[in-house]
Amino acid sequence: MIKVILFLLLVVLIPANYANAQACCSIDRAIDAKIKAAVDSKVSATLAKSQLTCTTIKTSGALAACLHGYTVTGCSCGKACGSWDVRDNSTCHCQCANVDWTAARCCKIVR
Repeated sequence: MIKVILFLLLVVLIPANYANAQACCSIDRAIDAKIKAAVDSKVSATLAKSQLTCTTIKTSGALAACLHGYTVTGCSCGKACGSWDVRDNSTCHCQCANVDWTAARCCKIVR
């Protein structure tokens, strides 16, 4: 008899708890969808007004610096040098000896 009562309690309690969990989650999903929609619209509006502008700066020697407000997105070096690093997010530095030129690809977002 106790087994039957326990079984009936489980049959009654589990669906009730499952229904509450579903209601909770559906509310959470609805809130998440509203937040995502609001954020997406703000991001889309900002991106629609923004434009990526890039330029290349090529100089003699081992350093090429971007103009103020631009960030290095890539570097290239003369004399087949493939070793370079970026300094302060704005300057390309070729690490090989006797490099004859260095180029920096520089970009910024314009709103």
